[in-house]
Amino acid sequence: MPSQQGSPTVRRLRLGQELRLLRERRKFTGAKAARELGWSPSKVSRIEAAKTMPSAEDIKSMAKLYRADGDKLEELVGLLRDAEQRGWWEDYEDTLPEEYTRFLGLEAEAIHQRDWEPQVVPGLLQTEGYAREVILATRGISRLTHSGVRSRVEARLDRQQRVLHRPDPCRMSVILDEAALMRRFGEPSVMREQMEHLLEVSLLSHVSVQVLPLDSLHPVNTGAFIHLKFAEFDDVVYLEQLYSARFVEDLERVAGYETAFDHMRSEALDEDDSRILIQRKAMLWRR
Repeated sequence: MPSQQGSPTVRRLRLGQELRLLRERRKFTGAKAARELGWSPSKVSRIEAAKTMPSAEDIKSMAKLYRADGDKLEELVGLLRDAEQRGWWEDYEDTLPEEYTRFLGLEAEAIHQRDWEPQVVPGLLQTEGYAREVILATRGISRLTHSGVRSRVEARLDRQQRVLHRPDPCRMSVILDEAALMRRFGEPSVMREQMEHLLEVSLLSHVSVQVLPLDSLHPVNTGAFIHLKFAEFDDVVYLEQLYSARFVEDLERVAGYETAFDHMRSEALDEDDSRILIQRKAMLWRR
């Protein structure tokens, strides 16, 4: 993937991962590496976990200790250079939760996104009007100002352009509970516009939208989640809650979410029948 398409967040994670692998190949513990470098063990740990950005000199010192060759050092310095770039989401970080900005950084380099949503239309598929109403619905809890609401709506629309309409868009597989098509946000006209937009987006070649009907068997009782797949990094699942969000990175648990998604997809309508159902909902919102 060209560097201009890369995500600084993923580059930081890859840099930490590469440094950890180099250390482990030399059979150094984090504590031993820290002693040799004259650092605290926490500095080594935080660099490897992408919680601290190393300097170029730090990279050179670690590469020398781990006996990395010139090509590997050049690769590490390149990752550092890309990791220091700003992501588009950083323009909105004053109004977005920290974990969500990390998610946006990961999403920017995902090759496949699998999204289960039981309550609302996913943010990537929302209209401006629907997005505003969804954000306003939590305003009393999140204590957002008018400008904060506006900034979040702008961030959502910017995200759509950068994810759905980038030159090399990731594959997106969405399963919506039928209830998400019936839960009203704003006036009926907002819902009608949202249903029509959902139909339009579902026709994109890289987007798949399926609806889990209310009268189907529901094989997995779980809240919303997003499963991100990468070309050069382990899968990650993102879970968002009322006051917090977290990432599932344990491979066994990630596999469990993948299985859950596959179960729900097997019970959902296929893409054509899902469009028919969404069209029916759009007609209902015309009344």
